[in-house]
Amino acid sequence: MEYIERHQGGEKTILVNVSVQLLDDLDAEEFQLLAKSAGAEILQIVTAQRIKPDPKFFIGSGKAEEIAELVQALEVDLVIFNHALSPAQKRNLEKVLKCRVIDRTGLILDIFAQRARTHEGKLQVELAQLEYLSTRLVGGWTNLSRQKGGIGLRGPGESQLETDRRLLRIRMGQLKSRLEKVRQTRIQGRAARKKADIPTVSLVGYTNAGKSTLFNLLAQSDVYAADQLFATLDPTLRRLNWDGIGTLVLADTVGFVRNLSHSLVESFKATLEETLEATLLLHVIDSSSPDMLEQIEAVETVLKEIGADVPILRVYNKIDRSGDEAKIIYAAPDEPERVYVSAHTGQGLDLLRQAVQECLMGQIQSFELTLKPHYGKLRTQLYNLNVIQSEHYDNEGNLILGIIIAPQKLKELIQKLNLSLDEILGERASQFKRPLEAFEI
Repeated sequence: MEYIERHQGGEKTILVNVSVQLLDDLDAEEFQLLAKSAGAEILQIVTAQRIKPDPKFFIGSGKAEEIAELVQALEVDLVIFNHALSPAQKRNLEKVLKCRVIDRTGLILDIFAQRARTHEGKLQVELAQLEYLSTRLVGGWTNLSRQKGGIGLRGPGESQLETDRRLLRIRMGQLKSRLEKVRQTRIQGRAARKKADIPTVSLVGYTNAGKSTLFNLLAQSDVYAADQLFATLDPTLRRLNWDGIGTLVLADTVGFVRNLSHSLVESFKATLEETLEATLLLHVIDSSSPDMLEQIEAVETVLKEIGADVPILRVYNKIDRSGDEAKIIYAAPDEPERVYVSAHTGQGLDLLRQAVQECLMGQIQSFELTLKPHYGKLRTQLYNLNVIQSEHYDNEGNLILGIIIAPQKLKELIQKLNLSLDEILGERASQFKRPLEAFEI
């Protein structure tokens, strides 16, 4: 068996974008963004068309020789393919091209490794890398299949390849065990929030759709946000007060991308579970992208794969680029379906807050409340919810408040304080009382 020399890392890169009729076409522009996000210096982009992948080189021997000439002429260190390569195809290409070859999954893993900041993120990235490497040991290190030998080492034993596989399995088991502990911690946190009746709103969406910028704006936070793919990898949670709702937890999650391999989704399940247990998902969409529909489909595919059965509000971001106006589109009178905003300029942020309030609490309505002097606690809570529009006193010294709130939330506040609906709401108290027929069996 011939030993395959591993070529040292470098940034001078050739991108190979192959259009295969039997496979899904991938966005060439997104491929370039992925490579740039990884820090590659792109010297050449090679395109090719095939009916089906070549089993040996994926692109065929003629195209492989053409790329080999470019590698030599441009002194290229790395060739990246915009499709998943089998271990055999990767090994064969490295022999011909005389440089490192990685595929789309390897490229995304490299970006993940650069972006991971927290302990959990690093564990998830390492697990994903080992899952990826475990299928490529036999292809990359053919010399390791030889039995160990020499004085004192003869006889039955495992090959170096088997040793490497065993060590990989042990390490992967350790990582999965640690991630399970992280998962249990998250479950406990979610259980505590559920017990305290605190809703969780998770931001999901295609990478670079503006999730982190929107998150920072809503949570007044400073999560890293940049015009690049996978700028945010680690999940971030913030507790904040939301108009008309009160305390809620806002979660920012990793961005999705088309053709995300199953192993990557599996490795990041601890993070993605924040979306599974959310009360509401805000699907942030880049409304200015020419591939908007494909990106929406990619996100919904991953959500379906992880079993996320959670109400979704679509947030069409970047209206400052698309030219759309800030607005809410309703599927039904009390069911917001879409809201158009710009996280960059702040357009439509008030509408987004209203839409989230209506999704969680029901359609908001105007009420006039009559509060006696000793009902000050209710007034304080309404002020904390930022729902008071006006206030004045009547001739009897009662405080008259004009508010905009979801009826469900208002009823909940009044009942928790054991106050009288009739005294506070007058004729509109009947809106909160079930008719007699509702009690009939």
